[in-house]
Amino acid sequence: MQILVVAATRLEVAPLAAAFACDTADGQPLVTCAAAGHQVDVLIAGIGMVATAAWCARALAQRRYDFALNLGVCGTFDRSLPLGTVVHVVSDHLAELGAEDGEHFLTMHDLRLVADATFKNSSAPANSIIDRLPRVAGITVNTVHGSDRSIAAVVQRLTPQVESMEGAAFMYACTINAVPFAQVRAISNVIEKRNRAAWNLPLAIGNLGEVAIAAIEGA
Repeated sequence: MQILVVAATRLEVAPLAAAFACDTADGQPLVTCAAAGHQVDVLIAGIGMVATAAWCARALAQRRYDFALNLGVCGTFDRSLPLGTVVHVVSDHLAELGAEDGEHFLTMHDLRLVADATFKNSSAPANSIIDRLPRVAGITVNTVHGSDRSIAAVVQRLTPQVESMEGAAFMYACTINAVPFAQVRAISNVIEKRNRAAWNLPLAIGNLGEVAIAAIEGA
């Protein structure tokens, strides 16, 4: 099986890279390694939806993959999800795609413009590890939420559970290229006024690595 793993940073795939002897430290955005009889390409696309969309488009144009896996950390709006929880993001929304009209947000539908803003994973490949993960709704943003006002507004408008800066771009690229995919993330922090002292990146990245390794070995 040909598998594409996409992450924003090397840190987010460090456990997987170590387990499969993938050299992601040489500065190349795409490296190839072998795992459990599969060829695994690890793409470090960079932070943000633009970088993710551009690099995913290039990778998917150059090779046909049987499965694509987006790995990363995320923040959560849902305080019932403990830090370190690994989730399967099955729907994602470009939260900022629209226009402001005073204090009101206008969607593309409100503007009578045609644009894809919501992406759903209706054809994820069967995988016993991923199938057991909590299924959540996410949003993708350019600016991470960090004020009570903006958090309340986006929760009221979209009721998301998690937030990332890349997920929807990955899902869009896989959808238009008809590649089965899954967006899998680990919760590193609650979305609130920025408080790095309350984050737990080591726990999130460790748990994410365990799930990712098991999912690829079981693919």
